Amino acid sequence: MKALMDTYGSMLLSAIGTHMLYVMVSVALGAAAGMILGIVLSRVPKWSVVILPILSVFQTIPGLAFIGILFLITGMKPITVIIALSVYVIFPVLKNTYAGILSVEDKYVEAAKGCGMTSFQTLMRVELPLASPTIIAGLRMAVIYTVSWAVLAAMIGLGGLGDFIYQGTTSNNNTLILLGAIPAAVIAIVLGLIIDVLQKRLTPRGIREVKR
Repeated sequence: MKALMDTYGSMLLSAIGTHMLYVMVSVALGAAAGMILGIVLSRVPKWSVVILPILSVFQTIPGLAFIGILFLITGMKPITVIIALSVYVIFPVLKNTYAGILSVEDKYVEAAKGCGMTSFQTLMRVELPLASPTIIAGLRMAVIYTVSWAVLAAMIGLGGLGDFIYQGTTSNNNTLILLGAIPAAVIAIVLGLIIDVLQKRLTPRGIREVKR
C-alpha cells in the first residue's frame, strides 16, 4: 500500500508540475499577445469590427476539437497544448484591454497631453494604469479557464492532471478522478487569489479610494 501511495504521490507531483508549466507558459504568451493586440485595436477601433469577431470564433471551438486539429499539424508535442491554450487566453485579455483603454475618460488623456507627455507616455502612465482593473479581470478569467482547459493535454498523451481524471473516468475509479480534480481546483483558486492581490497592487490609489 505504501509503495502504491509513493508511486501515485510521485506521479501526482509530476502531473502538477506539467500542468503548471502548460498554464504559466500559455498565460504568459497569450496575455502578452492579447494586451498588444488590445492596445493596437484601441488606437484603430475600426479594426475591432473585423478582428474581435474572428478571435471570438476560436472561443466557440471546443477545446478538445481545437487541440485535435493542432495535433494533426504539430504532432504529440507540448507546443501543441501551449498553442491551443495561448489562443484561448488571448481573447479575454484582448477584449478587456481594448475595453479598458477605451473606457478611460478623455479628460485624463487630454491632461496628460497638456503636461507634454507623448502618446507612448500617456499610454504607459495614464491609460494602462486606469484600465488595469479591467485588464486584470480579463487575465483572471483567462488563468482560471486555462487551468481547466489544460486537463485536455492528457487526451493526446501529454500529461498533466488530466491523466488522473481520464484514467479515473475510464476505469470508474473515483479516487483517481479526485487526485486530478482537486489539485486543479486548488491551483485555480490559488492563482485567482494571487491575481486579486496583483489587481489591488496595480490599481491606482485614487480608483481604490473611489471604490471604497
